Amino acid sequence: MTDPYFFGYGSLVNTATHDFSDPRPARLAGWRRAWRHTDLRPVAFLTAIPDAQSAIEGMIAHVPNGDWAALDQREWAYDRLPATDAVSHDIARKIEIAVYAVPDSSAAPGLRHPILLSYLDVVVQGYLREFGAEGAARFFATTDGWEAPILNDRAAPRYPRHQKLSAAETAFVDGRLARLGAAVVPTA
Repeated sequence: MTDPYFFGYGSLVNTATHDFSDPRPARLAGWRRAWRHTDLRPVAFLTAIPDAQSAIEGMIAHVPNGDWAALDQREWAYDRLPATDAVSHDIARKIEIAVYAVPDSSAAPGLRHPILLSYLDVVVQGYLREFGAEGAARFFATTDGWEAPILNDRAAPRYPRHQKLSAAETAFVDGRLARLGAAVVPTA
């Protein structure tokens, strides 16, 4: 790829979780987010799925030295897919953009593969910081799979890049989950 960028729609929106250069807001048309699982991990993944009627906000950032190795390692259970023509952004020069998505063989999460609250917290914190409360609300609205159980691991975060949320950020996440009627379950 020439001048490669990636489109992030989950934890990569939270710039506190990475040091990729030139992060900036962008929009991916023809895709929607969904919670899925595979046998590769014991918890649910946030993925992008094709949906011609949807678009999702996220961030693009430069892949250092055009070397995908570090990002591929971070996103090891995802497939890297070309997305240049589907992403709108404010960069004037020609760039190539990829998006990571779990393979089509993934399934809906369940009790054996819950959503980690520590991961969701990181994602929503990123949306709050980059897109404000309205953008974070759009994150919830453009993501499927909220019927999945959400494991409350805040006291002992299992997500390796977890972040400390402010009281307002925590209240926002908890309020949105309550509005959705999401099942937040305690850790065992």
